[in-house]
Amino acid sequence: MTRTLFTNIGLLVTNDPDVGAGITGEIKDAALLVDLGRIAWVGTSAAAEVAGGFDIDHVIDLGGRCLVPGFVDSHSHLIFAGERSADFEARMSGRKYSAGGILSTVAATRAASDDELRKRLAALIKETQAQGTTTIEIKSGYGLTVHDEERLVRLASEVTDEVTFLGAHVVPREYRGAASAGVRLLRDGELGTREDYVDLVVGPMLDACAPFAKWIDVFCEEGAFTIEESRRILEAGIHAGLMPRVHASQLGEGEGIRLAVDLAAASVDHCTYLTDLDVAALARSETVATLLPGVEFSTQQPYPNARRLIDAGVSVALSTDCNPGSSFTSSMSFCIALAVREMGMTPAEALWAATAGGAQALRREDVGRLTIGSRADLVELIAPSYVHLAYRPGVPLVRRVWKDGELLTA
Repeated sequence: MTRTLFTNIGLLVTNDPDVGAGITGEIKDAALLVDLGRIAWVGTSAAAEVAGGFDIDHVIDLGGRCLVPGFVDSHSHLIFAGERSADFEARMSGRKYSAGGILSTVAATRAASDDELRKRLAALIKETQAQGTTTIEIKSGYGLTVHDEERLVRLASEVTDEVTFLGAHVVPREYRGAASAGVRLLRDGELGTREDYVDLVVGPMLDACAPFAKWIDVFCEEGAFTIEESRRILEAGIHAGLMPRVHASQLGEGEGIRLAVDLAAASVDHCTYLTDLDVAALARSETVATLLPGVEFSTQQPYPNARRLIDAGVSVALSTDCNPGSSFTSSMSFCIALAVREMGMTPAEALWAATAGGAQALRREDVGRLTIGSRADLVELIAPSYVHLAYRPGVPLVRRVWKDGELLTA
């Protein structure tokens, strides 16, 4: 590991207002020193020249280009098999989006081998990194048996520390029988009711998955899990040592956002349909509202109102929700452009949300910013400013990516 000085940075985004201008902590004509994979110093190029006593092994001249923190994608479903382009085509022809399409991905994922899933996951990780993502959260949720959920979180843990157990994605077909008089715990794979499935999630499935996961999540939505079921599942996960996150208010108003706040969830994700009570609850809490504009683009749902949340003092993150059904994009740049164009965010707010906001949603202080001690996760843009991420949507502006100071892409 070498000590590397990045210099001639046209615009450096630190996300530290104490270091630079605005919420993004911007420094013009900047320099940055990396040592042992961490940021050791930041400042202007002129200050670096004055400090000339740096013991430097390597100098990288950015030629006036912009350097930003690596994107932190705090909500993804990267581990799955199959594809659902037919669903997308049908929606573009007028069919309404619902949670039911998840089950087709469940069938394909159950049929895939570990090696097939691992190969597909590796390709998607490479794809995300090429677009500037250096930290990513990955959820299970396309197995929905003890065996399949365990292997999904296990395989995800091979590529990221941010693994989420999402056995409560939807109720699988084999557990959609009529309600039984006495809820009983069934062996994995037997026919049963949704009550039986919730028992499975909070029992054997949680036991099998918790060793490989950091988080627990639930899809608290009509067509998925009720508020009572969601609370039970999340509290079981918390008792098992996992930290809570929640899918809520994607398809309509509900109580999921307030449940997330009540349980001190790190993040509540989607937030497409917001009530005044939801916004007030989030504003009083440390729960991050993670917005997923790729979903609205793909499903033709209304975009969430980021401006309303930010003006109320809510911390907002942006993420891709990369999944085969409702948002098959791995591009954080695309989500930034959508957030600026459709959700009332400024380019600075959108970049912050895609970096520092995502880190906050994962309760991480070592990523999403470029200040002394943080990880040297860096993205060089082929542009003088990050504004070009929204100004030039769809254009591949990422030139090079470093993770922990090591070059990933060039």
